[in-house]
Amino acid sequence: MVPILLVCLLVLFISSAPIMVALGLSGFFSLIFGSDVDAMIIVQRLIGGIDSFALMALPFFIFAANLMDSGGLSKRLLDWARALIGHVCGGIAASTQLASMFFGALSGSSPATIIAIGKLMYPELQERKYPKKFIAGLLASSGSVALVIPPSVTIIVFCVTTGVSVGKCFMAGITAGIILGISSLVYIYFFAKKHNLPRDKKATGKELFIATKRAAAALMVPVIILGGIYSGLCTPTESAAVSAVYALLIGMFVYKELTLKRLWQVAVESAISCAQVLVLISAATVLAWILTVSQVSTMVTNTLLAGVTSKFTFLLILNLILLVMGMFMDGSAAILIIAPLVFNMGVSLGVDGVHMCIVMISNLALGMYTPPFGMNLFVTNSITKMDMMDMLPGVWPFLVANLISMLIITYCPDLIMLLPNLVG
Repeated sequence: MVPILLVCLLVLFISSAPIMVALGLSGFFSLIFGSDVDAMIIVQRLIGGIDSFALMALPFFIFAANLMDSGGLSKRLLDWARALIGHVCGGIAASTQLASMFFGALSGSSPATIIAIGKLMYPELQERKYPKKFIAGLLASSGSVALVIPPSVTIIVFCVTTGVSVGKCFMAGITAGIILGISSLVYIYFFAKKHNLPRDKKATGKELFIATKRAAAALMVPVIILGGIYSGLCTPTESAAVSAVYALLIGMFVYKELTLKRLWQVAVESAISCAQVLVLISAATVLAWILTVSQVSTMVTNTLLAGVTSKFTFLLILNLILLVMGMFMDGSAAILIIAPLVFNMGVSLGVDGVHMCIVMISNLALGMYTPPFGMNLFVTNSITKMDMMDMLPGVWPFLVANLISMLIITYCPDLIMLLPNLVG
């Protein structure tokens, strides 16, 4: 059964089949042609894979993110970020990074963050004579933090796969996202200082107040999501529903940029995105069940554990694996494949499940813009229209800065676990 599974996976991956198709068909063929198991088990596992209360949060978060993107929240966040730090050295680029962090906290989508913020800032950065290679690196890297900062769909997928608390992982993701963002901001500052790049005029107190007031409704979304969870008023799923309703009301009645026609389009787009994620999870569940029944997971774990005796080595190997995986596939798909294989191994070595979640997803976030196949590179290319090879010199410095922050995230677990432990 396992040889058929691996051959099918390899063939389908090489043929560029969608991940969900590769996972689903591989599981189907391995059961039909490699075992005497009743094929009805496939249907049961497909349904069981998405029969989870935690997964109910997914459609709400996806819907809320699309509502925010269409309701004018991204522009107001960007205006607020520029009023706040636009006057510092490299302030325009730093504003782009900061706005991406906040928009990532609203959307949970890396490509969506690049498109929402990048389309607004790319002409402005060009006009201010920022080097095009630097702009490409900035846009590609700034969107990646959305994979880590809650509400992250990838975090939810990890928690559903492993049983770790969604709320605790959300809290830990805040710290990790800030660390990644700060490392980029530090590089932006020194690059701008070295090249004497322009900055905005310092906003007056009145201008900052007005920008904050206009963005206040958008800035309240993370507060509502995390505040609702940790005040005990609602579960992550209920918090997701509240954020969707809130985004709808803000977009239609406060900012008045969300029309009924656009609302219908957002609903359709959200349904399609949600279906894609759920089908992927469903297909991966079949694959994970086959690996478990065939004791492949146990064999892999035992093989790796035979040569790994410390958390340090385990986390180093995990980082390398996930950086590579992040270049080739969606974060949720990578989590569904690798988490069942390594989670128990990490726990047995003393790695906290919440910390492991953040380490894995932070690596995948970097993989999103790691050359030559990172997805964010292609999204950025659609905005800048630059040749891919011309973009790479601007990407590498951001990647190096974020890799330094990855060392902190990986080997300072007490820092990452600070917020979850404070909340309890």
